[in-house]
Formats: sequence, C-alpha cells, structure tokens
Amino acid sequence: MNILVPVDFSELSEKALEVANSFAKLMDGKVTPFYSHIPISELDEPYALGMSSQVYQDFEQVENNLSERLESISSEKVDAKRLNKPIISMGNPAQSIVDASPDYDYIIMSTHGRTGFTRFLLGSVAEKVLRLSHTPVLVVEDKSDVGNFKKILVTTDFSDNATVAFPHAIRIAEKTGAEINLIHILSFDQFEKGEQDRSLKLIRDDRLRLVEKEHFHKFKGNITSEVIISQGSPHEAIFKYVKENPVNLIVMSTVGRTGLNYLMLGSTTANVVRHVETAVLSVNPRMEKEK
Repeated sequence: MNILVPVDFSELSEKALEVANSFAKLMDGKVTPFYSHIPISELDEPYALGMSSQVYQDFEQVENNLSERLESISSEKVDAKRLNKPIISMGNPAQSIVDASPDYDYIIMSTHGRTGFTRFLLGSVAEKVLRLSHTPVLVVEDKSDVGNFKKILVTTDFSDNATVAFPHAIRIAEKTGAEINLIHILSFDQFEKGEQDRSLKLIRDDRLRLVEKEHFHKFKGNITSEVIISQGSPHEAIFKYVKENPVNLIVMSTVGRTGLNYLMLGSTTANVVRHVETAVLSVNPRMEKEK
C-alpha cells in the first residue's frame, strides 16, 4: 500500500505523518511525504531555511533544501522501513496533490496548515483535494484520536455510491478487530411537515439490517446499526453522534443518493470534515468505479 502525505512544515500537517505511520503499520504500507512549492516572490517568506532571494529563484537549490527538510521531519514521525523518498512539486498545492494521487492508495492530510486557515473556511487545500481526488482521502484534525482505529463509524444513505466506501471500513476493521457502528440519518429536514411520518424509521430500520447482513455479516457481534432521526441536516446529526459516541474514524462516500455533483457546496462529507475533530476517510465512488 502506498500512502501520500502532503506536508507544509506546520505542526498540524506533521500530525498527518504520525497517522500515516500508524496506518502503514496496519496495512504493511509505505509513506511518501509530499510538498508543493509556490515560487511567488521573496516576500513569500521562503520556507526553505532562510535562503537569499537569489537562491530562492533557483528552483533546483530550493528543491534540494526542501527535500532535506522534509526528509528530516518525516524521519522523526515515520519508521525508516515505512518511509519513501519525499516528493517536491512546484505549483498549486491542491492541484499538485490531485495530480499525484492516482499513483497512491490513500492520501492522509491535515485539515489546515501553516496558513492558519480554519477548517470552516471554504476553498482550503484539504477541501479541494477531498472534492477532486482520484484516491480515498483520510483527513485528520489536530485533536483527532485515531488510536489503533478500534472504533469505526460507517454512514449510509442506502445508495450504491455509499456502498463503495464499505470495503475500506471492512479492510481496516479486519486488520484491527475494530468495532463498527453503522448508521443511517433519517433527516426530517428533507421533508415537508406533513410528510414527517416517524413510521419511516421502521422501514429504514429494516433496510439498515439488510445492509448490515449483506456487507458486514463477518463482524456479527462486533457491529451495531442504528437509524438516527434528525430534525436538522445529516452532517449535524453525525456531528452530534460522534460527540456523544466517540469513534476513531468516520468512513463515508463523497457522493450520496442524490447524485449531485460533489463540486456543489453543502456536501454532507465536506460539512462533516469541517465540523468534527474525528478523522474522516472520504471515498469518491466515481473514481472507485473507474478503477
């Protein structure tokens, strides 16, 4: 397994290296640190160790300095046998990560880095990668406690798109012996007042049991499933759930039953990533089906 880890030399992005190391141990994988450099001007405060403006314009020298720095930081967070040679790219960070992603099985990255942007800010590098990546993206926040991935929350809206994320949760659970919480959000926010019939929950309960039996039967005794009624949006219900029932990882698809283009704002997955402190593994079903 090959894992790509974007780093920008902030402490927050280094958290992704720690998580990647744990993940690589579980999956017998390799970690490739990645840095994207934007050579704008000497006013851009070179990250590459206080170089002069003349050297700053020499990309080959910049690349060498950045590579050495990245290798030094990565070696502190990742076991030597798990660490690949760092990659230095030039250009827009989000696009550079997306361009590199087809060669990797997972991307593991933090929600925000040295810019200080909060995870609530639209247009962050993490959110762009989440939307466009050809590869599953594991997004971690500074307070994310992945432990040994022992508690995994899996979401479903009963669409084919949602099931594409299931094998990833199953693979991790098989490696760790994790407990799986399978949930479906019945959001009355989507219905008119007259249509908010709570008998819908009984129908959804039966359907969720079928999903559990079909996809997660091997975890019998180590899986719970629950339909959660919410008066708010699905992402609000998920946020509330993980506050009351802490988990190490949330696994979900980027596109649900609506089939709406993921570039549209308001995606449940993007909103979950913005608001929770839990690590989120996001799987793009369109890209998975193309493999």
